[in-house]
Amino acid sequence: MTDQTKIALITGASRGLGAALAEALAPACHIVAVARTTGALEELDDRIQAKGGSATLAPMDITDPNAMATLCRGIHDRWGKLDLWLHTAIHAAPLTPAPFIDPKDWEKSISINATATSVLIPYVAPLLGQDGQAVFFDDPRAGEKFFSTYGATKAAQMALARSWAAEAVRTGPHVTIVQPAPMATALRARFHPGEDRSVLAKPADEAARIVAML
Repeated sequence: MTDQTKIALITGASRGLGAALAEALAPACHIVAVARTTGALEELDDRIQAKGGSATLAPMDITDPNAMATLCRGIHDRWGKLDLWLHTAIHAAPLTPAPFIDPKDWEKSISINATATSVLIPYVAPLLGQDGQAVFFDDPRAGEKFFSTYGATKAAQMALARSWAAEAVRTGPHVTIVQPAPMATALRARFHPGEDRSVLAKPADEAARIVAML
């Protein structure tokens, strides 16, 4: 890694789109990969190294504000900045009618999908500065049948991202919202268990498309 290497933070990097984005960005970027699953991060690191890239693994819980403060302070102390932040971390609560929302699923969804985002934005924004880019991933489910918990908390996350995007138009950083194509991921399988996955986009292909847009 050289001093000119771009630094990309990916929250939710252990699997699905997050892992695919990490592989697509390497070796052009040094990847700071954040997820709770150490084993999956180590497997991702192996794939990145096989491409000639490099990664810093951060097996952390994004719902822990102290851990996120430590992460961002570490990024500042080591590199002084971030070039990219891609926020793919999400909790997919089980589908359920609104009158039967499970309080534990609701609290976990709020914590991961909304509160963690509200904590991370103030921590990451100074690292991105004027020229960095933050990328969020929309999945508009609010108001759909049985998507009450996921739809509401994902909508809250996107509201935060859209407000930041509007506020940062003149000052930076660049805040981008992308709506990925339906992909053959574990998250989608949880919502559509009987779906024909052969017609869905592969995460690697969708990641390549998104990286080309960036």
